[in-house]
Amino acid sequence: MSLTPELVAELEILALFNLDSSQEGLKIHQTAAPKAIAAAKRLYEKELIDQPDGGYLTSLGRDAAQNIQTVLTILSVQETA
Repeated sequence: MSLTPELVAELEILALFNLDSSQEGLKIHQTAAPKAIAAAKRLYEKELIDQPDGGYLTSLGRDAAQNIQTVLTILSVQETA
């Protein structure tokens, strides 16, 4: 599997979620970058978020976001070492 621009955009959206609160969602406004709007729609179609313009993470989406944020943390630590 390769990292396509579409996949990277989806990862970027999932990385924005605050995992400390299940009551905090995201809203991707229609004035956002087209790639972000399209990524949110794809995440919705994959049942990772509950609204096509953001909303809240589903259970599967929360698992994905946790994994993505863990990987980003690990890679960030490696960069500064």
